[in-house]
Amino acid sequence: MEHHHMLSLVIIVMTALITPLLVNRLHLNFLPVVVAEILMGILIGKSVLNLVEPNEVLNILSTLGVIFLMFLSGVEIDFSAFKSNKDSKSKSKEPNRLLLTSTIFAAIFLLSLLAAYILKWVGLVDDVFLMVIIISTISLGVVVPTLKEMNLLKTSIGQIILLVAVIADLATMLLLTVYGTLHAKGDSPIWLIGILVVFTAIFYFMGGYFKKSKLIHKLLEGTTQIGIRAVFAMIILLVTLAEGVGAENILGAFLAGVVVSLLGPDKDMIHKLDSFGYGFFIPIFFIMVGVDLNIRELLKDPSILLIIPILFVIFFLTKVIPLSVLMKWYDKKTVLASSFLLTSTLSLVIVSAKLAEQLGTISNTLSGTLILSAIITCVIVPVFFKKLFPVEISEERIINIAFIGKNQLSVPIAQTFNTELYHPTLYYLENNNYKQEITDLDVIEMKEYAPEILEAAGLFDNDIVVCSANDTHINVKVALMAKAHGVERVICRQANAGEDAELQAAGVEIFNEFDSTKTLLKSMIESPNMLSLLSNVESSLYEIEMLNTRYHEMTLREFPFGGNIIFVRILRNNNSIVPHGDTELHFKDRLIVTGSRQYVDQLKRELELF
Repeated sequence: MEHHHMLSLVIIVMTALITPLLVNRLHLNFLPVVVAEILMGILIGKSVLNLVEPNEVLNILSTLGVIFLMFLSGVEIDFSAFKSNKDSKSKSKEPNRLLLTSTIFAAIFLLSLLAAYILKWVGLVDDVFLMVIIISTISLGVVVPTLKEMNLLKTSIGQIILLVAVIADLATMLLLTVYGTLHAKGDSPIWLIGILVVFTAIFYFMGGYFKKSKLIHKLLEGTTQIGIRAVFAMIILLVTLAEGVGAENILGAFLAGVVVSLLGPDKDMIHKLDSFGYGFFIPIFFIMVGVDLNIRELLKDPSILLIIPILFVIFFLTKVIPLSVLMKWYDKKTVLASSFLLTSTLSLVIVSAKLAEQLGTISNTLSGTLILSAIITCVIVPVFFKKLFPVEISEERIINIAFIGKNQLSVPIAQTFNTELYHPTLYYLENNNYKQEITDLDVIEMKEYAPEILEAAGLFDNDIVVCSANDTHINVKVALMAKAHGVERVICRQANAGEDAELQAAGVEIFNEFDSTKTLLKSMIESPNMLSLLSNVESSLYEIEMLNTRYHEMTLREFPFGGNIIFVRILRNNNSIVPHGDTELHFKDRLIVTGSRQYVDQLKRELELF
């Protein structure tokens, strides 16, 4: 028996390894990896080859997969997206995203309620409550990986799609909890779920306290991985508590992810958590979904399969009608593509169908049909989304750069960034000694660099903050404030290396004048022509990260960009590649290019999806 268990585990793990390789090798990049994993599960499972025997070990790993999936979905939420969009290029001022997405979900819920009653009226289903949950839910397990693959998570439309999915998933999880409590044989009061919310708040405040602790900072620098340990402990505690109060374990996992997101973890920790989840646990969950589905059994009663196309139409209509309000800010193609993606349903439908089957409120056949319909939506809608979504929607973004201090260094550097791609702003104190008049830059004068003054001036809303004042203490102070307020990139100018440790721990990039001058002098002695190349605006070297999946595995010979650009090097992982016509571009490649600033900015927009 143990031998069969291990063999099944080996088959699942090998399938998880092979699936992304096959997707890339067969050039099936239009197909999300999670959908490919489900299809591979169907191939090796009960429906086709029947190579895998479900067992306790696989069930545990699959459960950990869905728990980790919901946790990472919570982590992915960017709570700054709840603010109004300040992009001046928008057609009109976008309303508060929380209000907008909540209104969209309210419309989705009302249409789902109407559709559930229609299905009951025509005699296709009996349980209206269950169908409302299934129709109104949206699969974060498909939405998040698809947005992540297309690098859309941080864009305006990406955050709107994510927030609608989050609200839908959270609301339907709560409804499922109520459904399970109402139909359960035991007696677990619904109000006990409030305990879960209380403990979530407690964990948030405890996390904020320990994050400031010197002991925790000391442990973070060692090999104890105290941050990862704390995250796993919180996941287990909230999942256990959720089950203890009669809720679903995925609700506890999702709330744990929300806590981590609110606490603002560093990118290194998020990368490690992504590696744990998407590298092992989550693929096992999706493959097991396909393994457990017995399509041959469902085909014995083909009449019930009529509900699948009807459900797909209902899923789509209940999403596209409420999302039509977005046409005020986005084009028709973008709204249509977003509606298709939000049509996807998976994990919660599976959980709901299995729970209802266990409670005896629906038959085994109907449960399988609902799961199959969810899988079909997951196969179809991400493909439509990728084909329909106009990548150009992401190209309107301007990179806002803030320079602290007005001096002989900051002013000329800021002026070189005054292009179509970048928007520089100078922040400086009153009575500044730099007397040269500035007419081509936005400037903000202030009495002092206090947190409330800087926040009111919009410093922390910039994408990059460059602390370039002549006073090192001011630079360090503002850099740490900017990082504490969640600014993604902060660069700090220093005259010496006295504060490096504190800045590095906070994730601040350091420009050390002494080391930079020493390197510059060495380069001038050894390679005077190279120094001339780097200092020439029209022929300098630039680094661009390839984040547009449209060009993944496209050769440079096929690359359609018409600007005057030369590819000097391609940095891939730890390898440095000399580019040729047959060299392929890969996702996350770092491209070293040279050319005019105008064309470099255009290429940056195209590849980095700004």
